[in-house]
Amino acid sequence: MRWRTSGALCLLAALICSLGSVAVPVHAQTALPQGAASSSLAAPASPPPADRIARLEQQVAEARSSGDNAWMLVSSALVLMMTGPGLALFYGGLVRKKNVLATMMQSFALMVLITVLWALVGYSLCFHSGNSFLGGLGYFGLRGVGPLPDADYAATIPQQTFMVFQLMFAIITPALITGAFAERMKFSAMALFMALWSFLVYDPMAHMVWGKGGLLNATLGGRVPTLDFAGGTVVHITSGVSALVCALYLGKRLGYPKAPMPPHSVVLSFIGACLLWVGWFGFNAGSALTAGSLATSAFVATHFSAAAGALGWSVSEWLRNGKPSVLGGISGAVVGLVAITPASGFVGPMSALVIGLAAGLICYFMVATVKARFGYDDSLDAFGVHGAGGTIGALLTGIFATRAVNPIFRDARGNALAVGLLDGNGRQVWNQFIGIAVAWILSIVGTLIILAVVDRLIGLRVPEEQETQGLDVSQHGEEGYNLET
Repeated sequence: MRWRTSGALCLLAALICSLGSVAVPVHAQTALPQGAASSSLAAPASPPPADRIARLEQQVAEARSSGDNAWMLVSSALVLMMTGPGLALFYGGLVRKKNVLATMMQSFALMVLITVLWALVGYSLCFHSGNSFLGGLGYFGLRGVGPLPDADYAATIPQQTFMVFQLMFAIITPALITGAFAERMKFSAMALFMALWSFLVYDPMAHMVWGKGGLLNATLGGRVPTLDFAGGTVVHITSGVSALVCALYLGKRLGYPKAPMPPHSVVLSFIGACLLWVGWFGFNAGSALTAGSLATSAFVATHFSAAAGALGWSVSEWLRNGKPSVLGGISGAVVGLVAITPASGFVGPMSALVIGLAAGLICYFMVATVKARFGYDDSLDAFGVHGAGGTIGALLTGIFATRAVNPIFRDARGNALAVGLLDGNGRQVWNQFIGIAVAWILSIVGTLIILAVVDRLIGLRVPEEQETQGLDVSQHGEEGYNLET
């Protein structure tokens, strides 16, 4: 055993000696011995400290840009999912079997139609610098909209990413209106109405609230700064109020309200509502336009308000009818999501609970009592949910917005100023009221004009026999369900 150990030690010593005679390459981190003249072994000169710092800052900026861009692309996909399949399933489940395909097709058709119009001129009318009410045509055909950021809107993502994110808002907004005239408008009339509505109502409102030089833009020096983080006025008030005008103009469905018209599949609506809830995180948290802490705050506020909205609606229905319905629960969640949309980037979690709860209680009253009292046929309650919910949320934003979440207003020295009423800025409620009034007036006047034009050109309603037959067959020649089984 001793012999084996000593032999191994001798062998190891010989191996070390042999390695010592082999030339070892010199790494960049290792200093060359004095007098070493081989240029092939010379270490490259280190860049000056200023260059190293600049390169490090560039790498950090690129990493941030990549992270923000990834989040915004995901958010864009989530918002598109809200229209199809989310809204298509939600609305499709609420109509009768003979109209389910036609109702779903309206959402899908708007994904197609608005995308083309947006690429041609819609984006430019919303976000190119123009006057206080409408943007210019500098981005016509998406000219100049490419990989470089537009610092006025989002400094860390390509302008093309910002453009496609905003496109998803432009798609879902008119799709919400279709719930008001479900089961009775021609498909051709719907397409023409929505194209004109996008130009005459949505584009001006989006520019006024979010565009460069817009009248109500709170971040780019609008004359009446109205807080709307993700579309309470731009999306929900315009669509909800326009929906009410459509319902009143077209008149009631045949047999309404005497003939029962229950949803054909609350299961489909349930799935659609859950998809809307998930997609709304892209809608609201994505509106931070970065993947930072503001997106997290908006995400949390969105979720809390949805839960509170479902609670408020369900409790109201339970007290009134003795049972909380599934349809009521999912409607309340959507109402909570609608109401928090303008406030999501400005309020904390507890304020979000209050906003959602208030919206659930008030919107249930609008749907269950006010609608019955006035007798209008808003088929799928687009006004009671979006018009009323958006108005409530926009007003409450002026009360609960706080600089602790988003110091949007700053003085000349960069100090954060008061944002909402509870934060010490009483004037903001008035600014919110002005923004709401502008949205209501634009929606009512614009929608009435468009309806009159379309009605004169091609007519709005399907004939009575086609309405009785159902829009699936009369408008598309297909059946979503075999009505004979």
